[in-house]
Amino acid sequence: MSNAIVIIPTYNEKENIALIIETVFGLPKDFDILIVDDNSPDGTADIVKNLQDNFNQFETRLHLLQRNGKLGLGTAYIEGFKYAIDKGYQFVLEMDADFSHDPKDLVNLYLECSEREYDLCVGSRYITGVNVVNWPIGRVLLSYFASSYVRFVTRMPIRDATAGFVCYSKKVLETIPLDKVKFIGYAFQIEMKFLTWKYGFKIKEIPIIFTERVRGQSKLSAGIFKEAFFGVIQMTISSWFKEYPRSTNQT
Repeated sequence: MSNAIVIIPTYNEKENIALIIETVFGLPKDFDILIVDDNSPDGTADIVKNLQDNFNQFETRLHLLQRNGKLGLGTAYIEGFKYAIDKGYQFVLEMDADFSHDPKDLVNLYLECSEREYDLCVGSRYITGVNVVNWPIGRVLLSYFASSYVRFVTRMPIRDATAGFVCYSKKVLETIPLDKVKFIGYAFQIEMKFLTWKYGFKIKEIPIIFTERVRGQSKLSAGIFKEAFFGVIQMTISSWFKEYPRSTNQT
């Protein structure tokens, strides 16, 4: 068993799922993988089950959680976090299934937390400019200014607040009250970083190159951005009336 697990939420990712799993398992660092599938009608989970027969012969490296329907990105990660904590993983990473995140960067995210003792490492598109490939300019601007907006409202010192390519230490996920995380769309990523920051954990951003998917369809919608825009204000105001005690395990 590895000390680190990569959570990959899926919905209709049959074109990508086998290749992303094989690529992660081919990295020099031995990561385990947890696929959280929201009852994909294209048979994504069936592909994962077939791969489990190959990869789990000597030890369980490829895990699968199947859910009853499309329940939201945030809830998928929350279930994945709880699963990882229960199984005893020390580091929990997030990534997309569509190769918009380069799997090779998982190693760098992991090392920042495991060797340099950061509690959250964010693979950032905007820490060294704008590192996005194959997005239309309108979407680049929307994403960039969304992160700027989040930083302005919350005062959180993270340049890519909506990033979904991250590594958490176990103590972060044990400290944050996961059942009270409110957002279920991409605003979930903002809320998790915000809570990590409010609890005083050490955060590092490292540059990555984000590449638009070439197979399958994007899950982004106008509702996702609406949730993030209005939710950030609500989240920030609510935080003024809460206490965020530091964990005794924090540095």
